[in-house]
Amino acid sequence: MPTIEYLRSFRIGGYAIFDFTLAFLGIYILSPVLTRLLRPLRLDVPRSSWIFLTLPIGILVHVLVGTNTPLTKAFLDPTRSYVLKLVIVALFLCGIRRIKRIGTRK
Repeated sequence: MPTIEYLRSFRIGGYAIFDFTLAFLGIYILSPVLTRLLRPLRLDVPRSSWIFLTLPIGILVHVLVGTNTPLTKAFLDPTRSYVLKLVIVALFLCGIRRIKRIGTRK
């Protein structure tokens, strides 16, 4: 049976495919629950927005908990990875574009 280290050994550009797959699959599965949690704030977040926001949220969480992953390090390094920064900002903008405010009906 493969171990986590074996699964994480498959990489593209220094980033583990397993980590990205798990993050996107987890958000896809949890998106209805996450959307329901944001209903009291009168926000309607579609599943596609959650998918786009997966990497930006992941970087934010890793920064908040102090975990240095290769993606977080590359994003926070001011001297390199400009394409990565552009992709993360574009994903963020695409993610927030479809978020809607739920109006109160009388």
